[in-house]
Amino acid sequence: MIDLPVGSRKEVMSYLEPFMVNDMADYLKPVEDMWQPADFLPDASKETFFDEVRDLQGSTKELSYDLMAVLIGDTITEEALPTYESWLTMVDHVSRSEQGGWMKWVRAWTAEENRHGDLLNKYLYLSGRVNMREMEASTQYLIQDGFDIGTGHDPYRNFIYTSFQEIATNISHRRVAQLAKQSGDKLLSKICGLIAADEARHAKAYKAFIGKAFEVDPNEVMLAFEDMMRKKIVMPAHFLREMGTKIGSTFGHFTDAAQRLGVYTALDYVDILKNLIEDWNIESIKDLNEAGEKARDYLVALPDRLTRIADRIKIPNLEYKFSWIYG
Repeated sequence: MIDLPVGSRKEVMSYLEPFMVNDMADYLKPVEDMWQPADFLPDASKETFFDEVRDLQGSTKELSYDLMAVLIGDTITEEALPTYESWLTMVDHVSRSEQGGWMKWVRAWTAEENRHGDLLNKYLYLSGRVNMREMEASTQYLIQDGFDIGTGHDPYRNFIYTSFQEIATNISHRRVAQLAKQSGDKLLSKICGLIAADEARHAKAYKAFIGKAFEVDPNEVMLAFEDMMRKKIVMPAHFLREMGTKIGSTFGHFTDAAQRLGVYTALDYVDILKNLIEDWNIESIKDLNEAGEKARDYLVALPDRLTRIADRIKIPNLEYKFSWIYG
């Protein structure tokens, strides 16, 4: 541990900034080596464009209604990226220097993530199954409405949240890829598989940030982790809505569809928590005060309690009719 005043988030984040600069290449790739949306979509400059679009639409017809709803919800979530970037750049105690490690990370992370929404949006547009105006309105609403994820301006809580959320998005995209493959849509399967791989790399980065913070300020990070789990991790699209509906009114229908398909379930939430507890070696962390020890004990016992709750959850069978989907 380094010698820090109590609650000195700024000192911790400054201490960790060289780690960001030195290790960033482990979690991000050069632009020249990255895939781009144009690599996977029909090329409008070629004579084969319309044939390729017809093939894409033929494959998309085999996707279930629930899978289309989940895919659209995932796309809207990815396209709300400006909200997430502005949130991260406004975190208190994070260096605002344009060439500082944290700002470099936020910009590079945003640049990689930006491709996800671009690719999925174009795929959905070409599919012919989506009312794009309705979907685009939902995206605008989500960016406009923002989110309230309970982290405040605390960098510990923020990066605990992103550690959890990047794993969740990896799971969601990976499961959609599997279901798309089962339905015969090889292109969508490949697209979602690539996006899932990006999310996995990003999850490793955020987990590494918090792992380093545990090394230098274990008590405060433990208390932040406990607080986030007591509040529960909400998804960034929890304010999702359609035109003519109230803020957040569509999100429950979206998550119902995801649970029916097994794309993302209450048990996945528990598994992510277990993953973080194991990766951060929560049970073995020492140098805690009484509050920190109680927080650690609460976290270690939480997965079993949440599993019992998850086992009792009943998933609605009634399908909601989304304005985003034709037919």
